[in-house]
Amino acid sequence: MVKIKNKPVNHPLAEYVNRLKTGEALLKDSPENVLEVVGILKSYGVVLDAYSKNLIYIAEHQFLVIFPFFKYFDGEISVQKLFRHLWHDRINFEYAEYCMKTMMWHGGGGLDTYLDSQEFADICKVVISAKLKNNPVMLGMNQLFPDFLIEQVRVSAYYSGLGQFWRVMADIFLSLSDLYDQGKIKSIPEVVDHIKAGLVADAVKPITYDVKIDGKVYEIIPKSVGLTFLADTAIPYVEAVFFRGTPFLGTVSLNAQAYQVPPDQSRFQYGALYADPLPIGSAGIPPTLLMQDMRHYLPEYLHSIYRRSRRGEDDLRVQICISFQKSMFCVTTAAILGLLPYSLDSEDLSEQKANQVYLEKWMDRLKTSQILEVNK
Repeated sequence: MVKIKNKPVNHPLAEYVNRLKTGEALLKDSPENVLEVVGILKSYGVVLDAYSKNLIYIAEHQFLVIFPFFKYFDGEISVQKLFRHLWHDRINFEYAEYCMKTMMWHGGGGLDTYLDSQEFADICKVVISAKLKNNPVMLGMNQLFPDFLIEQVRVSAYYSGLGQFWRVMADIFLSLSDLYDQGKIKSIPEVVDHIKAGLVADAVKPITYDVKIDGKVYEIIPKSVGLTFLADTAIPYVEAVFFRGTPFLGTVSLNAQAYQVPPDQSRFQYGALYADPLPIGSAGIPPTLLMQDMRHYLPEYLHSIYRRSRRGEDDLRVQICISFQKSMFCVTTAAILGLLPYSLDSEDLSEQKANQVYLEKWMDRLKTSQILEVNK
C-alpha cells in the first residue's frame, strides 16, 4: 500500500493535523511548555481532588436535601470552618457545580441516556418514597409536581458522575507531576502519552451511584446499566466543558435579537479551549473561581516564573489561565489520539484516510479556538 501519512493536507490547521499524525501534540514541545503544563496540572490535580470529594459527598450525603446549607463542608462543620467559608477563604466548589450543570445541560453519552430512561424513573419513585416517607409536605409536593424530585435525583447522579470522573483525572495529573519531579517526563508528547495511558487504563471503569437510606442501600445507577468512565463521563465532559461551555453572563448579550449566542447548543464555542484569558480573570466569570483555587497550590518552580513576568502577581489569574489552556490542549490531544479510529502506524490506505478525516473534523472545531495563541 502507498502511504499517505505525510501527504499535504488542505486545511487551515494542516500543521496540527500533521503533528497529530506524527505523534506530536496540539501544543508545541519546549522545556518552557513542559514546565508550565506539568506545574499547572499539579495544582489542578490538587483542586480536582477536593472538587471530586465534595461532589461525591453531596451526591451521597446531601441526597434530596432541598436546602443543603452545609453541602460544601464535606460533613465537617465547625465554627472556624464556617468563618472561613463566610470569608471565602476556601475552595470554590461553585465552579465544580458550574461544570456539572454545563455537562448536564449539554448531555451526551450513556449517562444522559440512562437518566432519561424509564428504568431510572422507576428507581427514582422507590428511592424518593424511602427518603421522604416521614415528610408529608414533600410527598404532597411530589404528588403535585411528580417530575421535580426526579430532576433532583438526576442532578445528584451528575454530581456523582462528574466526581468519579475527576477522581481519575486528579490521580493522573498528580502522578504526572511525580514523574516530572523524578526526571521521567521531559517533553509534551510524554505528557500526552501519560494522560492518554491513564484514560485508556480506566476506560471501562464502571460508573455507579447508590445512596444509603435508613441503613438500606439503593442503587440509582446500578453496575448492570454498563456506564463506564471514558464513554459516559470523559467524552461528554470534554464536549461540554472543553468545547461548548456556556456564555459568561455580562460578556455577551443573551437577547436572541442580538444574535451573540447561537440558537443551537451544538454550535456553542464557550469552552475552555476558546475562552479569552482576560475575561476569565474578571470577577463573576465562573472559571475565575478555578484560577483562584489553583493559585493556592502552584508549585514554586511555576509560581516563581509568574512573579518574574512583566506584571508579576497583578495578573496571576490570567497567567494561570494561559498555562491552564495550554494544558487542556494536551488533554484534548490525549483524548483525540485515544479515540483515533485506527493506529497511526496502519499501512492500510482506507484506514489512513479514515484517520485523516477524523483528525480534520477535530481541527474544524478548533479553527476559532486559542490553539494559535497558545503556540505563539
